[in-house]
Amino acid sequence: MRTSRIIPIATLALLMGTVACKKPAPAPTGPSQAEIDAANAKKAADEAAAQKAAAEEAARKAAAEEAARKAAAEEAAQKAAAEEAAFKAAAEKALVNIHFDYDKSDIKEGDRAILQGIADFMKQYSQARIEIQGNCDERGTNEYNLALGNRRADAAQAYLKTLGVAESRMSTISFGKEKPLCTEHKESCWSQNRRDEFHLK
Repeated sequence: MRTSRIIPIATLALLMGTVACKKPAPAPTGPSQAEIDAANAKKAADEAAAQKAAAEEAARKAAAEEAARKAAAEEAAQKAAAEEAAFKAAAEKALVNIHFDYDKSDIKEGDRAILQGIADFMKQYSQARIEIQGNCDERGTNEYNLALGNRRADAAQAYLKTLGVAESRMSTISFGKEKPLCTEHKESCWSQNRRDEFHLK
């Protein structure tokens, strides 16, 4: 009977001794302060590098866009200059004077081709506006020649209208005998002064 009681007590003592002798598990250790500082420094460096790269890319893109804008503007300016030069050259070729017989405002047969050329120019260049200036030779009064110059300018305008030029793109004025091209008192000179001139507005 005694032996059977001793064994459980011994077992219990053995178990208690084992528990008492067991060492506690070491506490988990985290990164050191130096490691934390190094990680933070790397993160800051990475962010700074990313910001720098983004800023450089934005600057590169802005420079490329500005260069493209300048190139497009230069190309447009060159194109506009070429178109303006072509327009002026065409105007100079087309806007030729027509002439009239003494005391007349009828369009001469030979001048109809000139007026056709003016009409063709006006149709090709929709931006063109012209002023038709009627002129006379020195003979006659100022009042008479101003009226005659008006009739000559109106005659050219009316003919151009029949060729398809809108009246809104033309204006007329008379200078009478105030603007002679030639001042000699003879027919060869007077015939030059009896004219319509066509000028861009």
